[in-house]
Parts: sequence; structure tokens; C-alpha cells
Amino acid sequence: MKKETILDGNSLNGDEFEASIRPQYLNEYIGQENVKENVKVFIEAAKIRNESLDHVLLYGPPGLGKTTLAHIIANEMGVNLKTASGPSIEKSGDLAAILSTLEPGDVLFIDEIHRMPRVVEEILYPAMEDFELDIIIGSEGQSKSIKINLPPFTLVGATTRSGDLSSPLRDRFGIVCKLNYYTDDELATIVKRTSKIMNMKISNMAALELARRSRKTPRIANRLFKRVRDFALVEGSDEISLETTKSSLNKLKVDNYGLDEIDIEYLNSLITKFDGGPVGIETIATSIGEEVTTIEDVVEPFLLQEGFIKRTRSGRVATDKSYEHLGISHSYTLFDTIDSDE
Repeated sequence: MKKETILDGNSLNGDEFEASIRPQYLNEYIGQENVKENVKVFIEAAKIRNESLDHVLLYGPPGLGKTTLAHIIANEMGVNLKTASGPSIEKSGDLAAILSTLEPGDVLFIDEIHRMPRVVEEILYPAMEDFELDIIIGSEGQSKSIKINLPPFTLVGATTRSGDLSSPLRDRFGIVCKLNYYTDDELATIVKRTSKIMNMKISNMAALELARRSRKTPRIANRLFKRVRDFALVEGSDEISLETTKSSLNKLKVDNYGLDEIDIEYLNSLITKFDGGPVGIETIATSIGEEVTTIEDVVEPFLLQEGFIKRTRSGRVATDKSYEHLGISHSYTLFDTIDSDE
């Protein structure tokens, strides 16, 4: 049975709580300063030209604000936002139905755009370039192609795996933005903002402690705030203190580095079951009872970023930092000298 944790990828999607605290405009958006500055210029230029904004590709690990930026772009442009997800668009007709409902200037946001089938993706090419929809109707032998003109629109695609996008699709985005992990200070500011919206005070030290354990990710910081708030309310407190934050996060099994049960189980398995690697991702997933996509999209990005693991041509390898963090002595092998290929 699949395990659920506070950091589980499945629990991080489609939450009303996130929508309630989502910034609406660029001046409310915390972090990603370079992306913000550039997007602001592009939006202002599009408004001056009285044109739709160029198509935008947002990529980076989950929880960094790609969906929020899509909403902000629509708000800043003063247009409607329509949303879809790559996995839900299974047939060309599904995408054609979405495109045919767009109005001039609309923003179409497609999350997990890398998971669209290639046959569906090809419908996007003329839609993005020429604002035309090519549809084949009729049965085999009697089919014919018809063109439908579309109003100018902006496609905002979001992906955690930009490398999985085909070159023809990637090349059709005029604006490409990479979202990076947040600093502790930025996350603390986000936590303080959330505390005001949720009408629950939090001390500066508590906000910083929560930020340090949030894997440099706003979505996780807000989720952890929500859980810590619950502990504080049950304790009868009207303000979240540093002591309450530490004890709450310990009860949630989120350690001082922000690693949760799945992270620890991943590292333990890599070290104790496979001698620190190298080992393939499918083998690790099977050993801890998790899905490969969850490990690749949710667990590994942070572990790689922080140097707990490295990827080699032969598989995943635990670094000295992992051994030290888990308090396990490290016996060196030939594979410890293998250089990462990413």
C-alpha cells in the first residue's frame, strides 16, 4: 500500500488551501526575482503592443509556484485563465475542444505538459504558431482536414521535466522560465504572509525554523504551517512559538533538514540494502514501496540539490552527506570515485 506523508506528491495537488493563499499579482509574489522582473517586462510590452503575451514555459521542481505564476500572468494581462493537465488530454479531440472555447487574449494553462501524448501535442503546433486548429473529420478513406481559426491566446505550460518535452514543442515557447528553490528568508516571509491570511500569529524564529525544514519549497512551507497551526490550536495557543514548531515538526517526522519518512527510507534503503549504490531508480522504488514518478518528481530533486545523492551512469549513489546525516559509517568502494553524468 502506498504511504502518505506530509510531503507526498499526491497530497500536494489541487488543494483549496493553496488557492486561498495564492498571490494574485506580481507585486504580491515572493521570490523568483529574476523571473518576476523579466515576466513583468514581457507583460508590459505585450500590453503596449496590444497583443497577447508570447507562449510561456515554466519549469522546475514541484511546489515552486508555476501554477501561481500562470494565474498571475492572466491577472496581470486582464484576461481569463483556463486550465488543463497533460495527463487528462488523452485524445486530439480533447485538446481541440479546449482550444475552441478560447476567447481573444485568454491564457491556457496546461500543467504537466510533458505528459501529453505526442499525437495530441502535434495539434498544438499550428495553434501556437498560427492560431489555427487543424482537424481531421470523417472515417478512414473518407476523411478530410478542416482548419478552424483561433483567437490569439497565450499558452502557459508547466513541467517538472523540461527534458521530456519534444524539441518542436519546446521551441514554440517564446518565454522560458526556470524556477529555482527558495532561500530560508524567502520562505519565512511566505510563512509570515500565510499566517496573516490564516489569522494565526507566528513568531519570527518559528517562521524561520519552519522555513528551514520546508525543503526550500513554498508549497511545503504552507502545508507544514497548516499542520503546525493545528498543534498550536489544540494546545490553546494564539501564536505559534518556536518550541511548538519544533515539537510539531518532530511529531510529523520532518527532521532538521526537512527530510521526511520517505526521504529517510530512500536513503536508508540506498545505503543499507544496496551498499550506497549505484542502483537503478526502479529497484529503489520497489524496495520502499513507492512509485517511480513520486521518487523522481518529489523525493530526488531536493536530495540531488542538497548533495545527499548523485546520479551516475550506473544508477543512484549515496554521498558522504547521506551517511553523516543518518549516522552510518561509510566504507568506501570503487563506485565512490564515479563522476556524476548529470
